[in-house]
Amino acid sequence: MQLPVPLQSATLVQRYKRFLADCDVEGGSRVTAHIADPGRLPGLAVPGARLWLSASDDPKRKLRHRGELIEAEDGLVGANTANANRLARDALEAGLLPSLAAWRIEAREPRLGPGTRLDFALADAAGRRGYLEVKNITWRRGIVAAFPDAVTARGTRHLALLAALAQSGTPAFLLFVCQRADVAAVTIAADIDPAYARAFAAAVAAGVGVVACRCELNQYAITIFEEIPMG
Repeated sequence: MQLPVPLQSATLVQRYKRFLADCDVEGGSRVTAHIADPGRLPGLAVPGARLWLSASDDPKRKLRHRGELIEAEDGLVGANTANANRLARDALEAGLLPSLAAWRIEAREPRLGPGTRLDFALADAAGRRGYLEVKNITWRRGIVAAFPDAVTARGTRHLALLAALAQSGTPAFLLFVCQRADVAAVTIAADIDPAYARAFAAAVAAGVGVVACRCELNQYAITIFEEIPMG
């Protein structure tokens, strides 16, 4: 997935109201950027961190700048959660995820009921329909990516929906996209959100397929390049 280049180098001054960050752009100006990640970004969104920002002239955008990448100790981390679905789409279309190789995307954001959507409807060669929910991960504990980094009632609801689908005989999948390369596995952070951990265990027991992957990143593109295990 290509990034909206050229990106601008900036230093994070402060993050506030979850999605806003004041940044000093290289060259001297201060801008307020949109950080499209509802999580806490522990160890990443800290004063002094180096960010890479995209800029848009779209008059419909409230903020011209958006955080795309954050520099961590061992490499770049994707800061735009919206990219997780784009990465998943590209990986599925290119056959980069062996665990989901039998499936193609049939529709995006299918509605399963009033106010209820998942990220993708899938179909296989036999015409079976399945569903996929994508979760973005940026947090790392040691060499293991951890999810979630904050309580996520919405994520817990998605797990319940996936579990209900699987119990009814409909293939249902959860894909964790780690927007960083320096992780070897994914784990559920039960200490951060016990309810999510319980819902995850119930979903797995119901037959929900769980897939995790990590990405390669630079200032020009992000690419899913490898599945990794759940740890």
